[in-house]
Parts: sequence; structure tokens; C-alpha cells
Amino acid sequence: MHIVHIYKDYFPVIGGIENHIRQLAEAQAQRGHRVHVLTTNLNARRASEVLNNVQVTKSPRHLNVQSTPISAAFPRDVARLTAGADVAHLHAPYPIGEACNLWFGRSRRTILTWHSDIVRQRTLLRFYAPVLRRVIQHADRIIATSEAYARTSPWLRDHLSKCRIVPLGIDAVCFDQDETDAQAQALRRSLFAALPAHARPTLLLLSVGRLRYYKGLDDLIRAMPELPDAVAVIVGTGPMAAEWQALARQLGVGERVIFVGEVSDAELPAYYHAADIYVAPANSRAEAFGLSILEAMASNLPVISTEVGTATSWINQDGVTGFVVPARQPQAMAQAIQRLGDAALRQTMGAAARRRVQSEFTFEQMVARIEDVYCEALSGSFD
Repeated sequence: MHIVHIYKDYFPVIGGIENHIRQLAEAQAQRGHRVHVLTTNLNARRASEVLNNVQVTKSPRHLNVQSTPISAAFPRDVARLTAGADVAHLHAPYPIGEACNLWFGRSRRTILTWHSDIVRQRTLLRFYAPVLRRVIQHADRIIATSEAYARTSPWLRDHLSKCRIVPLGIDAVCFDQDETDAQAQALRRSLFAALPAHARPTLLLLSVGRLRYYKGLDDLIRAMPELPDAVAVIVGTGPMAAEWQALARQLGVGERVIFVGEVSDAELPAYYHAADIYVAPANSRAEAFGLSILEAMASNLPVISTEVGTATSWINQDGVTGFVVPARQPQAMAQAIQRLGDAALRQTMGAAARRRVQSEFTFEQMVARIEDVYCEALSGSFD
């Protein structure tokens, strides 16, 4: 099968969608498919390379408008690379890629993975909405990562007949504790040792991801004054980093909110195993799934997440694998964290979390399910 993935960014850019596309593309190549990724470069030059048997083409980037890269060469590249392809796999939201495939794409079938609604860029959406409706109508199949998101999305709920639910998946083996236990213990000691003598908490909270507004980490920071026995470790970089660091200092918890920046894939499991609780305080539907929640659960961590009407409250089962609290309510978050101060409860919920990942959210399951969607679309069944 000849597959072309289309999205705005790809490795070495790090992000939830970018990581998903890379892992999926490489797995498909390992399964014997011919896989191409079309994306934009971080500069105005064209680039082409083969990474782990995946052909990657990066169109020159000339402009960036509301987080949307603009490349004058993208329409031509879409037409060229999709010619003769079995599947053009779009990853939304990326309006330029979706529109270019609509007008210039030449693949046999179009698959659209709906990672998220366009939530914040309302000006862009006002102009793009008519095109987006045509993109959805043109797609042969739409992959939604949860039924909850498909049914509540104003864009998908009228097209459920062509939606297929394929949850994201991870390689749970990467997060086995036996492989990282010594490293995790050393990391935990170093994180606590870095704190002043008067601020030596016993509970380590963790949050991982790009520091974007919808991650809601300001609510976790606002909860910290109620949690004198906790330290929050935040992994990742992004546009909100400086503002959130300033907020932590303003609230007098700067010493107990540690921003560690980017962490490599090899180092990341140790952070999960060094932690006691994983906190995902999202405040918007832009957090449609939450791969880091799966990684935490695979690491035997109980999770505290927020109710934003997306997959996060389906992945993390309230009262079973952790707690789900209302979004934008730091006090409710603090109370849930205090409940998980009970080590026996953490252990019980953490074990349930790992079992849930192993039964529902493995990477192998996801790759096979996506291939089934391709085959269904190519066969023309259920049209």
C-alpha cells in the first residue's frame, strides 16, 4: 500500500500529533508499506530525507499565521506526492494541508484523522469553515480517537456514519518499571535534593507536554499553595513557559514547581516512575486525547484529569484509574491530589491504570485498526 501522511510538522519537531505520525509512519513502513510524509520545513528551504524507511518531504515555509505554516510549494507537492497513492492520510487540524488535498490531491482514497476541533483560532475558522465542510464531505473515512469526541464535535456529529473510532496507542513496554527503576530512584532523589531545606515535600506530581494554554498548568500551579507536601515537576517547553513560571513565583510556590524543559524519549520513562501522581489539568477541548496520560498509566501512575468533554475522561476512569475533576477548579484538583496522598490507593489505581492501557491502548492495536480503516475505504464498503 502507498500511504502519504500530510501535516504541518514532523520530527524533529516534538508534539503529540507529530510523535503520533512519526510512530505510525515508521510502523507502517515496517509492515511493508511504502510510506511518505509531507510536511513543512522550519525555514524557507526544501528538504528531503529518508528516516527509518519513511520518505520525508519538507516544503519550504514562507509564513506562519495563527500556528498555521504557509508554503507556496505545498499545493504542487500534494499533487505530486499523492499521484498514484492508495491513501492520503490527513491529520487535522492543518487547514492548508486539508485544503490542498481537497483541491489538488490525487490519491485513491482520503483518510482524515480528527485529532482536535479548531478551538482558539476563531478568525481563521470563520474564513475556513466552508472549506472544512467540503474537506469532511470529501473524506472517505474519518478517524476519531474517541466516540465521546466524535459525538460532541460540532463538525463530526453529523458525519458519524463515516467515522471510525481508533484510540491512540503507545508501546507500553517502554514504560516497564523494571527497566527504569534505578534511574527513576536517582532522579527522584536529585529532584528533592535540589529543593531548599525548608521545602522538602514527600509527594511528586508530574505533568508532561507542550506548554500551551489549553494544558491548564496554571490551575495546577494555583493548587500548589494548598499542597505543602507536594512538588510539581513539569516536563516540556512552549509559549506559556515564562508566564507560568512567573505565576509560580507570584504565588510563592516557585521552589516547588520545577520546570525541567525538554526531556528525551530515553529519559522520559524515568520521570514517570519517579513520580507519585500524574496531573493533566487541561481546560479546553483542544486537549482531545492526551497521549501523556497513557504513558503515565502504563507507568503505574494514578491520574488526575479534568472534564473537558473529550477522550481524557474516557481514558482515565474516575474512581478506578484516578480521579476526574472539573476543569479550571484548582481547589477541586488539590482535593483530589490530597486523596491520593494515600499510598495504598495510589498503588491500587496505578495498577488498574496499567491494566487498562495493556487491554485497550497498545500501539500494535492502533496500527492494525488504522490499516483496517484503509482497507475498508479502498474496498468501497459501507459507502
